[in-house]
Amino acid sequence: MNSSTISPKTYRIAIAVFFFIAGLSFASWASRIPDIKRHLALSDGKLGLILFAMPIGTMLSLPFTGWVINKLGSRRVLIASALFYPTTLLMIGLVQEPWQLALALFSFGTFGNYSNISVNTQAIAVEEMYGKTIMASFHGIWSLAGFSGAALGTLIIAFGLNPFLHFSIIFFLAASLAIYFSRYTIRDQKTAAHTSFFNKPDRFILIYGLIAFGSMVCEGTMFDWSGVYFQKIVHAPVHFVTLGYLLFMGMMASGRFVSDRITQKVGIQKVLIASGICITSGLLIAVIFPYIITAGIGFMFVGLGVSSVVPLVYSAAGKSKTMSPGTALAAISSIGFIGFLMGPPLIGTIAEYSNLRWSFTIIAILGFSITVLASRVKWS
Repeated sequence: MNSSTISPKTYRIAIAVFFFIAGLSFASWASRIPDIKRHLALSDGKLGLILFAMPIGTMLSLPFTGWVINKLGSRRVLIASALFYPTTLLMIGLVQEPWQLALALFSFGTFGNYSNISVNTQAIAVEEMYGKTIMASFHGIWSLAGFSGAALGTLIIAFGLNPFLHFSIIFFLAASLAIYFSRYTIRDQKTAAHTSFFNKPDRFILIYGLIAFGSMVCEGTMFDWSGVYFQKIVHAPVHFVTLGYLLFMGMMASGRFVSDRITQKVGIQKVLIASGICITSGLLIAVIFPYIITAGIGFMFVGLGVSSVVPLVYSAAGKSKTMSPGTALAAISSIGFIGFLMGPPLIGTIAEYSNLRWSFTIIAILGFSITVLASRVKWS
């Protein structure tokens, strides 16, 4: 198909579909964790140890991602990862031993990373066609897919389907979408013949990475500890324990769908500065007023705050003069993902010596680093 006959809107829809495939695949796995835990008779401790295989796969593949994308092109990597990512779900659905689950999750994390970097590289190319910031809307599609995957998982569980049958449905849906929309992905511009395996990030990429770090520390905290906070600090009734998480996720998804329009009016810097203030204010509200309504409002502020940060720094990185988009995104993801991994254990360590309210206060301070760092950069 002649790429000149394809409209920017068609490309945008196609790349949005690949974001949806990634979010749907991840949420489908997450919805079956309790069933797989029960099937393998895993204790909480053993499950936690095995789950760590997924981020290990992500972290170990990150240094290679930019190089692979430069060599093969983001289009090829995206199509391949969009097929292999849901294929790994089938492996997870077939596991009979804990080591098999660890191996499958390692692969899941690896292909998830290639999918993440390649689809964001494609999204940057679509942004260039539009000549304006539209990255947050793509990430909003990922969040929407997460809700869809969780809802579909709940429905499938209600019908009594086992994880393998569940994941088979997701695989055929994802593979069909990937194959059909692959024709509308963007062919990369040719890069230099010699591509260095390691490129030292410049000052701006490092700052973008640290901003992503501050946001992903907060995201990791909310994903893993929001329910515990509502249970132990807010003392919410059992049926309200997940309320904080739901409010956070709902506001994060909503924020991503309005972020692009706001950014186009006021600029990236003001949005990032406001995001850091929003995160810090929300966490402090939950710390100072640990009640269901006030903590819920606080968590909504946190969701709104983190919604725009990673999409906007990805968008800015795509304009780097010293690194290709794929390499720049891989560098930022490497720094940011450390924050995602560091947040939950940091919370637990601080809470062990004091309490969760102090832990969330420290995370609030890290969230404010987004405001400080964003104010020190001249954004184009």
